[in-house]
Amino acid sequence: MAPRWRSGNWTTHLILLTGVVVFAFPVYLAVVGSTSDLGTVSRGELGLTPGPYLVRNYVQTWSTGSGERIQGTPVRRMMTNSLIMALTIAIGKISISLLSAFAVVFFEFPLRMFFFWMIFVTLMLPVEVRIIPTFKVISDLGLVNTFPGLTVPLIASATATLIFRQFFLSVPDELVDAAKVDGAGPLRFFWNILLPLSTTTGAALFVILFIYGWNQYLWPLLITTSQQMDTVVIGITKMIGTGEALVDWPIIMATAVLAMLPPVLVVILMQRWFVRGLTETEK
Repeated sequence: MAPRWRSGNWTTHLILLTGVVVFAFPVYLAVVGSTSDLGTVSRGELGLTPGPYLVRNYVQTWSTGSGERIQGTPVRRMMTNSLIMALTIAIGKISISLLSAFAVVFFEFPLRMFFFWMIFVTLMLPVEVRIIPTFKVISDLGLVNTFPGLTVPLIASATATLIFRQFFLSVPDELVDAAKVDGAGPLRFFWNILLPLSTTTGAALFVILFIYGWNQYLWPLLITTSQQMDTVVIGITKMIGTGEALVDWPIIMATAVLAMLPPVLVVILMQRWFVRGLTETEK
């Protein structure tokens, strides 16, 4: 068995390590800044080692979200809002996409492909194009500053529908015929056969869609006006403010570090499923 680490790969690994350092160094500086005091950061005297205020800054950020210069929303509240939004969007997109792809592939009804291509065409419409009419509808329904208003307009996903459709098309006809012979109806076939086969694909999509929902900025900025409904991304923006005199960098950096943890944990915990979902070709 050939060794996995050859001397000829040093150049490749050096390039990869350099890329990791370039991307990770700003994150490390944010961690260091979140453990320092305001004066040290404001004077530009931030070092490369963590400061002595780690516990104080993170407790203050988590419980109040306020510092010496800013009065914010507790980060625990903003992260709860972001978590609800991200989970609802991810689970909602996957659920609707599974059902729509199942209907398009396994049922014959008039204009079936027309409706599929209408779903697919929505990929050509960016959020900015439809955001004003969407806001009008949500506003008329009285869903401003509510979780349904935050999540429902973002639940439909043409991309996930296309991915599940392509996967369902790879299911052998013999498997469908065998299920019919065994007396399985459409819902039983979907629940007992298709869903278990779709686990890895769904897991890969969940990681992508969770991060998509967690990082949403434009729609929450438009649909929420109450601090109690702020997501963590919106909260960080409000903390920065518009003037240097209002910036409390240790609190902002601590908030940014905390905001990175849920997506990182999702990727780490579901890494194996994520890779399998992207690389497996035979189900």
